Amino acid sequence: MTTIDEHTAAITALGDQLADRVRAAAARGWCPATGGNFSARLPGNTHTGFLVTASGVDKATLSRGDLIHMSGDGKPQSPGKPSAEADLHRALYAMQPDIGAVFHGHSVANTVLSRLGQTRLIVEGYEMQKATRDVDSHETRLAVPMFDNDQDMAALARAVEQRRGELAGVYAFLVRGHGIYVWGADIAEAWRHLEGWEFLLECELNRRLLEARA
Repeated sequence: MTTIDEHTAAITALGDQLADRVRAAAARGWCPATGGNFSARLPGNTHTGFLVTASGVDKATLSRGDLIHMSGDGKPQSPGKPSAEADLHRALYAMQPDIGAVFHGHSVANTVLSRLGQTRLIVEGYEMQKATRDVDSHETRLAVPMFDNDQDMAALARAVEQRRGELAGVYAFLVRGHGIYVWGADIAEAWRHLEGWEFLLECELNRRLLEARA
């Protein structure tokens, strides 16, 4: 049986690991200013809640103290103001119990591509697609769902829920003018998906720009 001290140590370690990845994302330019939000499910069963980045914090200097403990139903359990998008993180955890971490970034590439007037962004032909879980070939056709931005996180969560079948196999979606959401079974996999998708979307943006100039 896990003791209280062991559980506390596990949460502390999770917070340190999450904060480290947030600072790394900021160093890559994926969450400028105070943009972006990141979370990780707490150890235990699927109802134990999650840690999420606080609102208005510079991600380049974020520490474990800037993470807010949220309950499984989305209520803050520690001091501070959680990201305004914490409800969308909560909805994703509720939708898919195997999700262990959710990352949201605002890079130039993902933000520009999210403005395209379509419901999905098709990516294929890139070796880096294999950074995505269960993808083993550059020939795999990946269709990233795109959603209209909405300041009402409950409404955005409902829109994502309605198209949840499209999320399988890509572990990502784009929000128009806002950026990308990715997730994984744990922090390491969510990071791999974020890094992979940022590379793919930068390639795709540059490919389209070159074609437009040709």
